[in-house]
Amino acid sequence: MEFSVVGRSLPRIDGEDKITGRTRFAADREARGLLHARLLLSPYAHARIRRLPTAAALAVPGVVRVFAADDLPFGEESPNARGRCLLARGEVRYAGEPVAVVVAESDAAAADGLERLTAGAEYDPLPAVVDPEAAADPAAPLVQPQLAGKSSEGSLHAALKVEDDDGGKGARASNVTSRVRFARGDIAAGLREADLVIGRRFRTSTVHQAYIEPHATIAEYDPAERRLTLWTATQGLFYVRENVASVLGLPQSSVRVVPLPVGGGFGAKILLLEPLAGALAMVLARPVRLVLTRSDEFRTGTPAPQSIMDLRLGARRDGSLIALEARLVFDAGALPGAPVSIAALLLGGSYRIPHLDVQGYEVLTHKPPNGAYRAPGATQSTFALESAVDELARALGHDPIELRLRNASQGGDPMPNGEPWPRIGLREVLQAAREDPLWRSRAPARRGVGAAVGGWLGGLEPASACVRLNTDGTVQVIVGSVDISGTATGLTQIAAEVLGIPAARVRLAAADSDTAPASGMSGGSKITYTVGGAVERAAADARRQLIRLAARRLEAAEGDLEIVDGMVRVRGVPSRAMAVADLARLTSGFGAGQPPIFGVASEAIVQRAPAFGAHIARVQVDPDSGSVRVLEYAVAQDVGRAINPAAVRGQIHGGVAQGIGWALLERMAYDDHGSLATGSLLDYALPRSSDVPPIRVTLIEVPSQQGPFGAKGVGEPPVVPVSGAIANAITDAIGVRLEQLPIIPEAVVAALGGTRRP
Repeated sequence: MEFSVVGRSLPRIDGEDKITGRTRFAADREARGLLHARLLLSPYAHARIRRLPTAAALAVPGVVRVFAADDLPFGEESPNARGRCLLARGEVRYAGEPVAVVVAESDAAAADGLERLTAGAEYDPLPAVVDPEAAADPAAPLVQPQLAGKSSEGSLHAALKVEDDDGGKGARASNVTSRVRFARGDIAAGLREADLVIGRRFRTSTVHQAYIEPHATIAEYDPAERRLTLWTATQGLFYVRENVASVLGLPQSSVRVVPLPVGGGFGAKILLLEPLAGALAMVLARPVRLVLTRSDEFRTGTPAPQSIMDLRLGARRDGSLIALEARLVFDAGALPGAPVSIAALLLGGSYRIPHLDVQGYEVLTHKPPNGAYRAPGATQSTFALESAVDELARALGHDPIELRLRNASQGGDPMPNGEPWPRIGLREVLQAAREDPLWRSRAPARRGVGAAVGGWLGGLEPASACVRLNTDGTVQVIVGSVDISGTATGLTQIAAEVLGIPAARVRLAAADSDTAPASGMSGGSKITYTVGGAVERAAADARRQLIRLAARRLEAAEGDLEIVDGMVRVRGVPSRAMAVADLARLTSGFGAGQPPIFGVASEAIVQRAPAFGAHIARVQVDPDSGSVRVLEYAVAQDVGRAINPAAVRGQIHGGVAQGIGWALLERMAYDDHGSLATGSLLDYALPRSSDVPPIRVTLIEVPSQQGPFGAKGVGEPPVVPVSGAIANAITDAIGVRLEQLPIIPEAVVAALGGTRRP
């Protein structure tokens, strides 16, 4: 198909404001009578709260109130999700759990009051269960004895519903709050038939999303109207509205959520501070601003979970994969919500394997509850799977990409849950990677090259959109999604393409929960796929109205008209035409005889559009220091249709950068008592620009059946294979397999049989 707007690389419509500093974030907003809040976080992973010296904090000039749990007449006795928690009641269950909040006339006064509260707070420490395997023992003390129900937040990004497998244990209380199992064939027979079986235990660390902007929310309550307004950095305004209303006992129509620009989210800016900020504003009847410090972010945020994955992979001598047995343990922290079902499904889904048994367990510990992080669960399981596939290929003497191509799943093949894969581009990206110069020119001598593949199921969520034609010929697109990755620019391109007008004449309207059409949260790589589909159909609705009006004015059949560059004209007779703006003016003003042009559409796509990528990394390993440097990187990714190729490439570059952090640098380290040892940016290593190599991107377009112009989600897939590709490149360089992320210099030196030099 020929496109005039779709497929063009356009600048992000919010780009100039952000790079010039004009964008106002949540912490920048002011309000008359604004109060400032600071959180007291537990220093213990498990303890009883003995005493809070509120009088000492209240003695600080400017401090207005100090709240503990009993001072807020809201909340749930046993919330099952971190975002629905207010303050700890009597007992804390992780280091970093909010215990109290100091509210003051200024942020400085709140900080001084918090310092006094912290100094005098007293706790009775209790034993903490920190190791997930120990916590899974039936004899282990329960982390949440009163837990009611299970959280769905861990699967929000993929909208994945999997039947829980209780392992035949019924409803007996346990720290194992969720089990999932996918099985087919006869795993024992498959392993016996295999000519080679690779068995490994892989581990990944807890990883922070490390966004630049900390969580920030301003809440204001109008007692007369019984109306709560929240200005917040969230990825999902309707999800926030629903949960805040539920926790605070308000009708959803009484909660207004105004989404503000998000300074980085990656899955963690869904719901955290909003219910607490709303509760404070309701009690105090004044606006309250709650902003986390960087230290607070590390201690009370919702990072990606630690995982332990035991895996056995068997194959025949010809390279055919025949059996996969795996056991996954995800550390959920103090509340359920780990993405173990996503991890298990993707672990067993990339390749055609006749004998399969994948079991996953979500385990509670006395550590912070986890949350989503860009392709939750996929990065962990793909690291394990791709490391094992690579090792098996090398042991059998097969080219690693050729072995993957031989076994790659295709459309119609069964996923582990029995459902067939829709059309996917896994083979196409592998074929592109095979021809990449980086793979074809592999070099030895401590410069290893490794490959890996990985993907994402694609999220699903209903969405609506409106398209309004203005009387000057411009177009307003109204959606309820939050732009965290440049999706607003893509949505304007979709509308412009359908309407036949330049993209510069389309504007996306920022709307709040009172005025925006319904939309899912911005996560799971689904906004372009779902909201974009609604925009496409709403624009088509508006186009039909415009064509109908033009047909009457031009005295032509509707089927003979086209819209080109803002003009409605008769095909083959360019002189018979009217400007879109002139037609729009016929629908407004006193005495106008034509109805306004206003397109509306609602979508509920039920078929996924999974997207895969194949990655190749070249690394250099220093055997003396153990340091690993990524020298060159190549990506081939199926994007369905690149609505804005520049934005798609930007997403891929960002995903690779974050993946390098997963692979080589990032970990939240906890001691045996559950205390965080890496709670600042001085201790928590992040990739710098010098750590990110040149990245060559090849866009593969295998159009989806339902996405706008065939588009698929592109945000999640690029982070998924990075750890596997780098780990495989390190093995290629030093001949030793490392099984734990991040692959730090000490581990490399130890694997080579030495000790690291000072």
